[in-house]
This record gives sequence, C-alpha cells and structure tokens, in this order.
Amino acid sequence: MGKEFATDYLVVGAGAMGMAFTDVLLSESDATITIVDSKANPGGHWNDAYPFVRLHQPSSFYGVNSTPLGGNRKDLHGGNAGLYELASGTELVTYFDQLMNRRFLPSGRVRYLPVSEFLGDGQIRNLVSGATTNVEAKKTVDATYMNVTVPSVTPPKYDVAEDVWCVPLNDLPELVDLPEEYVVVGGGKTAIDACLWLLDNGVDDDCIRWVVPRDQWMLDRAHIQPGEEFIDLAMLRQAQTMELVADSESLDAMFDALVESGVLLQLDESVRPSMYRCCTVTTKELEQLRRLKRVIRMGRVLRIEEDRILMEKGEVPTSPRIVHVDCTADGLARRPIRKVFEDGLITLQTVRTCQQVFSAAFIGHVEIAYSGDEVKNDFCAVVPHPDDSLDWVRTTRDNTLNVIKWNADPELKEWLAQSRLDGFSGAGRAKQRSADQSELLRRLIDATPGALSKLQGYMKEADR
Repeated sequence: MGKEFATDYLVVGAGAMGMAFTDVLLSESDATITIVDSKANPGGHWNDAYPFVRLHQPSSFYGVNSTPLGGNRKDLHGGNAGLYELASGTELVTYFDQLMNRRFLPSGRVRYLPVSEFLGDGQIRNLVSGATTNVEAKKTVDATYMNVTVPSVTPPKYDVAEDVWCVPLNDLPELVDLPEEYVVVGGGKTAIDACLWLLDNGVDDDCIRWVVPRDQWMLDRAHIQPGEEFIDLAMLRQAQTMELVADSESLDAMFDALVESGVLLQLDESVRPSMYRCCTVTTKELEQLRRLKRVIRMGRVLRIEEDRILMEKGEVPTSPRIVHVDCTADGLARRPIRKVFEDGLITLQTVRTCQQVFSAAFIGHVEIAYSGDEVKNDFCAVVPHPDDSLDWVRTTRDNTLNVIKWNADPELKEWLAQSRLDGFSGAGRAKQRSADQSELLRRLIDATPGALSKLQGYMKEADR
C-alpha cells in the first residue's frame, strides 16, 4: 500500500504552464498544491531543448507572473540587437529550478514529486523506485495537454535509411566530422534557429539546403516588445491590423495589405505562405535567412535514403557525407479543444493564441476569482494553436472576442493591466495615456467591429 496524503490541487506537469498556474494559486489563494512530473527537474521541454535555443518572445512576457525572467535588458548584438532580451534554454531551466526551490517549496504549500508518473485516480508512481503514492485531490490540473515536443526526444516524422546521417539539431554543436553540406528539414521556428545558427558560425550559404514543406507567415518581433518606447508602435500595429482587415475586400487582398504594411512577413516575396505558427523574427534575422538560395519546396519529406531525399512532390540527391538536421518536432501541436473547467478537472490550454504561460496564469486567476464552471469556461474560451493561413483569421477573431469579454469585466481588466505576462495591455498600465496613444486606441476601437465582421465572413467562405 502506497503513502497517502491530501491536496487541494494535483498539477500534472512541471513545465512552464504548470508552473505559471501554480504560481497564481500561491499568490492569490491559500490552496495546497502537489506537482508531479516525469522529469527530474522542473521546466518541462526546456530540459530537452537544443543548446543554442532562445525564446522567440521577450523574456519579460515569459515565466510566471510573480517573478521576472531576465533583467529587462536589451540585446546589444546578434539578430535581436536593440530589442529586449530573449532567455536562453539554460537560463530558463535555472529559472524554473529556482522558482521551485526558492518560492514554491519554501511556501510550505507545494509538494513536488519529480521522476514520477500520474496513473490516474490519484495514483502516482515513482519511476526510479516503483513506489506508489495515493493522492486525494479536490481538483486535478492537466498541464501536459498541449503536448510540446522537441527534436531530441522525438523521432523524425519520415523514414530514415540505415546509412543516412540524420541528427536532431541538438547534435549540431557536437559534430565530430565536418559534413560536405547541411540539409535542414522543417519549415518552422526550430528550422529557422538551425539555419541562423549555421550562418552565424560561418557555414557558407551554398553548403546549406533548407527543406521547407510550407512557407509561413511570420511576425516582426519589434512589434511585440515591453518598455514604454515600444507602446506606441505596438498600439499602432494593433490599430493598423484592424483597419486593414476592416477595409479588405477579399482574403488574398487582406494578406497583401498586411504584408505591405509590415504586420506580416514572409521569407520569399514570390512564394505565398500557407502556414501560420506565430513565428517571430527580426528584420535582421530575415535578411540572414534570405541569403539561403537552396530552398527546397517539394512538400514534406517521406524518406531519406543513402543517395536521395524522397518528398511529396519530388526528390533531390543526397549522400552519406551530408548531414540531415531534423527540425520537424511539433512544438505547437494543434490539439482538440476541451473545456478548461470540467468535473474537478482543469485542462490548461491557450486562451490567447501561442501565449501558453499567460494563458495558464489567466486560467489560475479565473479559478480563484470566479465561481461555477460555466462562468469560468465563458472567460476561458480556448484559442488553439494555429497551423495554416486561415488560422491567422481564426485566432485574430477569437483573441479579439476574448479581449472584448475580459475588458468588459472591471476586475479582469485590472488583473490584466497588472499582469507581468500580459504583453498586450502595456498602454493600460500607463497612469495617463499620451494624446497619440489615445488616438491610436480610438482607431483600434473604431475599426474592431468592421474587422470582426470581415474575419467572420472569411471564415464562413472557407467553410463552404
């Protein structure tokens, strides 16, 4: 018979979302929390990330609400120079470890069970000893549902012949033999990081081939920044986006206008993107990526053989002296929508697209501040991770509807204005808006109804 104890909340998963949710419970309630995770250390997928990984959003918008990440500094060199710092993987793992050991556990209200798996029905098994523990929890919190994966622990999504040199990008800094060339497989954020890392380390452009199954729409990171000096730019982009959508006459014309204004970026102006995954780049990083001329657009890789790469729309030659860098793990998996609050179970999901930690903290606040699953679910309408171009339309619509609903509730509006993780209410924190900011806010408010109408219309057209 295993040990037994009681807890208010059993949080399954000590990744970023589980930690952000728990942090709000500690700050806003007197609840007791038990956290169980299969890894030896908190931080979830960051423990398995590639050594040169960095956030794709400013550190100021990541982590947990109570504890700043980084020093609110700007980068002085590299592709992010002039913008606010992006935490490294090492920094993130350290941050979550310190949170657990300096804030969570010393509170006396958090119990942490690492290297353990949740078996259901309150049963937890230690993966080292095999010992089981029975936990009586008032509510269970699934912080693993978003299913973040990284290449180092995820096999390629294609077949690889025995003699093919294929590695996850984690292995790039440790290659002993110098390859004849590099083939980067994948079109998302991870592949971008691989290409930029190779270029930054002096690999010749001609020695890099990039297999891009789908081109993607990208966001300019300069428009997603903390700091007073960026508020006007962020508000301008929000207002411009709604105005351009409201004035558009077709879906294609809308995307053309968004590109022309700089709201959306694309790798190759001659190739229409069909993917949207919230990827952010700087204009300097985009210039670097555009140096790569050997971009292969033949769909997804099906199989890599000793002398050829087979894809959906053709094949290209390869050899055993070429290293294939796998970047196909899905860090932003599109998951079916579940009710966030349901029968004693809280399933953490994104209520603002691609903002996982903010969403987890927001759900934690709603759990504490409001009563009744119906009321809570109304505030926590899920906005799933996007995948294709139409998802830009869907997520823009759904995010806007959520923001309107939240701002209609005075208590929630105040919480958002004070939330460190909310990178989209910066102007709301200012004690007094400038005349320019007031005008931008008026433009945004005026354009929003028309924009929502157009977005809804484009969604209906796509469903026909």
